[in-house]
Amino acid sequence: MITFSEFFILNREIIFFVYGLVFFLLGFAIILQTRRSSRLDLARSLRWLAAFGITHGFYEWGDLFIPIQAEYLGETAMQGLNFFHRVLLPVSFVCLFQFGIAVLPSGKKTRGLHWASVSLFGVWMLIAFLVFDFNDQQWKLTSNTLARYLIGFPGGLLAAYGLRQHTFQRIKPLNVPKIVQMFRIAGISLGIYAFVSGLVAPPVGFFPGNIINTDTFTEWVGVPPLVFRSLVGMVMAFTIIRALEVFDLETERRIEELEQQQIINAEHERLARDLHDGAIQKVYTAGLLVESAVRLADPESELEKRLRRAMAALNDSILDLRRNLSELHSHTQGMHESLPNLLKAISENPNYNTMVNISVQVDLPNEKTLSAIRAGHVAAIVNEAMANIVRHAKAVNVTIHAMDGGESLKITIRDDGMGMPQNVKNGYGLRNMRDRARLLNGTIEYENNKGLTTTLEIPWKD
Repeated sequence: MITFSEFFILNREIIFFVYGLVFFLLGFAIILQTRRSSRLDLARSLRWLAAFGITHGFYEWGDLFIPIQAEYLGETAMQGLNFFHRVLLPVSFVCLFQFGIAVLPSGKKTRGLHWASVSLFGVWMLIAFLVFDFNDQQWKLTSNTLARYLIGFPGGLLAAYGLRQHTFQRIKPLNVPKIVQMFRIAGISLGIYAFVSGLVAPPVGFFPGNIINTDTFTEWVGVPPLVFRSLVGMVMAFTIIRALEVFDLETERRIEELEQQQIINAEHERLARDLHDGAIQKVYTAGLLVESAVRLADPESELEKRLRRAMAALNDSILDLRRNLSELHSHTQGMHESLPNLLKAISENPNYNTMVNISVQVDLPNEKTLSAIRAGHVAAIVNEAMANIVRHAKAVNVTIHAMDGGESLKITIRDDGMGMPQNVKNGYGLRNMRDRARLLNGTIEYENNKGLTTTLEIPWKD
């Protein structure tokens, strides 16, 4: 029966491949999941962690695949490959170092930190290429060890500390305990990785590599450090990928904010109409009645004085109501834009165009326009349709087409998503769209055909 050490020696190639694959998948998953439009600082910081994962994965695969090329390539080409391979390791650690700097809270960052990793990389280059012979086998071990000591170990610790601080200061206030837990585990994994990858290096003739190295670690533990690094990398990849759900959560909340703003704008419209058509008109009528009563009262009489005071109070009330009406209109001023501009604004909304590709086609005659209120209702319906597409349809492309139907305006919103399920619940969003369509004396219909086509048709005039 073979021992653990013999087992890992026999399966060395598989371990190298799995180790490189773990870190490559970590970087690739971050690239796919990160949102460029995100307001979270983490979205801009994670590109460094993605770069670390991909470059480190290629480095580990180099140990496996570059020796195979010796049968096909000449000596010069092999030297170039080996040079590129050796430089990949410190480059990957520089990316990890920069990730640690990027996730640090702004108050704890210093200008010196931004240049620290570059300076350490410069020191490594000077020592590795000026002090040692490139073609010497010992150079490979020494350059590897120096990269881990100078950049990998401090970079890993800084990344672990920075991610922990960022999690508690930026992610925890979002009230997402599961995501916070994933980031905490990822931070701990980075700290462990800093030790098993930054301090456990190939054996060299200087401290601490002459005491703690890959050989002594394997003797003490019975398992090569590469296995521990692979396990830590798996935990890191799993937790980071799970934690990236924070971007989906952010998108959901931004869409909810948009829907809430639409509801508020609609309520402002309703209140403005009620004030203008109801309260102001009634107060104005009351003022006319009081004014006619003043003319009937005896001049300078007590009744006339009281009626005039009533008139003044009514006039003040009308001014206050008009002031409130003006404030309500200021909240919905976007509703006064033309329909083509409103549709263009919707297509350029980052809440939508970062999630799907939107094209707008407007075939409308210049002489036909909607009132500001009706255009606002149409924009709200289109916004609601876009929010539903982004949330549920899993679509890639959306087309918004506004056309003239003679006596009516017809708008179609077509996506290439999964369509509307047959048993879909009639939620608030769909009810809101239908209610607005009825308010406009129009209709709204849905058709599943390689996606969903939403068709709104309303008369041009009230």
